Amino acid sequence: MAQPALGTLTLPWSISGQRGSKRVPVDPALLAMTLVLTLIGVVMVFSASAVVAGNRFHDPWYFLKRQVAWLVVGLLVMHVISRIDYRIWKKLAIPLLCGATLLLVLVLIPSLGNVAKGARRWLHLGPINIQPAEVAKFVAVIYAAAYLTKKQDQITQFARGLLPPLIVIGLLSGLVLLEPDLGTVVVMGLVVVTLLFLAGARIKHLAILSLCALTGVAALILTSSYRWKRFLMFLDPTKDPSGAGFQITQSFLAFGSGGPFGVGLGEGKQKLFFLPEAHTDFVLALVGEELGLLGTVTIVLLFGLFVVKGFQVAGRARHPFGRHLAMGITMLIGMQALVNAGVVTGLLPTKGLTLPFVSYGGSSLVANLFGVGILLSISRDRQGGKDGEPPRAARKRGVVTE
Repeated sequence: MAQPALGTLTLPWSISGQRGSKRVPVDPALLAMTLVLTLIGVVMVFSASAVVAGNRFHDPWYFLKRQVAWLVVGLLVMHVISRIDYRIWKKLAIPLLCGATLLLVLVLIPSLGNVAKGARRWLHLGPINIQPAEVAKFVAVIYAAAYLTKKQDQITQFARGLLPPLIVIGLLSGLVLLEPDLGTVVVMGLVVVTLLFLAGARIKHLAILSLCALTGVAALILTSSYRWKRFLMFLDPTKDPSGAGFQITQSFLAFGSGGPFGVGLGEGKQKLFFLPEAHTDFVLALVGEELGLLGTVTIVLLFGLFVVKGFQVAGRARHPFGRHLAMGITMLIGMQALVNAGVVTGLLPTKGLTLPFVSYGGSSLVANLFGVGILLSISRDRQGGKDGEPPRAARKRGVVTE
């Protein structure tokens, strides 16, 4: 059996044997899981936000109308991106990186960036607000995939292979930290480091890098009063249940009230001005209250199946760039879902990360559907060989598929 091409990610569930190159329809299971999660999100956003929207804007449909509008835009973006050859993103990696960096700089300008709850994360563009950090996460993955495809043979060298992408990702992370948004930086860093590991980077280099990163995160927590307070509340929320530990305490009450099957859709009490951010970061807690353990487990399983399907798409991709890119996007969405679930259940310190597809937020929804569009594009090109040739014939002729 021939050895895989340089840069190939060998996965346990990868399809082996000969594969034709005929392009096929998008992966139906991946598309179905995405649509189900977004529809659940629309329902839960309305359930969680109707009372708050009615009180704040005198329109209980306020958040729902905006979520549906962003969903329509996101689905259109997903469809268009799924029809584009994913290899174009390799050529656009540097321009996209420059564009994302510019957006992250612009959001820090007081006259352009909007401040909410102590963070300057939103850029006002006409009638809409966008969150550049959501864009930056996917751009970082595209850049990392393009770099690893080009420099695969040098990735074991620290100075020539590992350091350049770390400098670039470090620049993006530094700009995001200035907003401040530590949660996004942590997720983005974990995904990039995992991609480097899968590409063959040395464990010793990654271990040193991880130690430095942990030291940096610890320093950020210790030197920030609100981060330190969040960390203390994570260790023991009961110390201040009506103050710093209020949000996580209410989240616990929501999950505890739901029981196995929930109190019923729309019947939750925590959204009645008890649980802050019930329609954004803590929407999973409301799912636990209204739909119970059954609803929560269903969403977790959907994300688990999404990750497995994304890994399968990566394993079947014809080109190394497609494999790296599919792995990166899958881990980005899956890891953010895991962190969000960890936060609302008290397993991780509180972070301002939404639950992909389910939480309210236009930038997050469109960015994640953009990522799914790329995954669907890669899934269309999941056969081997080139221009109709079986893979063995292509290898004999020395055809390079990248």
